[in-house]
Amino acid sequence: MNKTEQKWLSVYVENEAGVLAKVSGLFSGKLYNLNSLTVGETETVDTSRMTISLYSDDRTFEQIKHQLSNMVEVIQVIDYSNISIHAKEVMYVKLKYNKEMDQLLVNLKERLVFEVIDRTENELLIESINCEKKNNELVDSLRQSVVIEEMEVIRGGSVAISSLSKE
Repeated sequence: MNKTEQKWLSVYVENEAGVLAKVSGLFSGKLYNLNSLTVGETETVDTSRMTISLYSDDRTFEQIKHQLSNMVEVIQVIDYSNISIHAKEVMYVKLKYNKEMDQLLVNLKERLVFEVIDRTENELLIESINCEKKNNELVDSLRQSVVIEEMEVIRGGSVAISSLSKE
């Protein structure tokens, strides 16, 4: 039995209406489960780049790459799974604020990178631009805290690029 692990793809597509729907439709139609999908225009206005993260076994992943490559709108599919990459995810966390949280935030700042970007007397907005693992750690730490009453989490999905060095 094939082992399921996190895989990464970078997919260059024509920047046209409906392409995102076609690509995401491929995943939902075949019951492939995406971890995240981000898309944005590249340095060329007629080309968009998708960063796709998913958990898959090797056989299914090869099928996905093949099916993506066969789509007319797809220019190039790059497998990032076995190469060194830099990946970041944007995450916002909105919290009900109370003074008891101050020490928790100081402690979290010692091991995690995030910024408080907005606050009122009763609420706090945190921005974290980290790898998915570090963002998970921040959310888990906040959830486990007894001083957190209410929390809203918004995640933007990861973007990735291959490393320049082989490290």
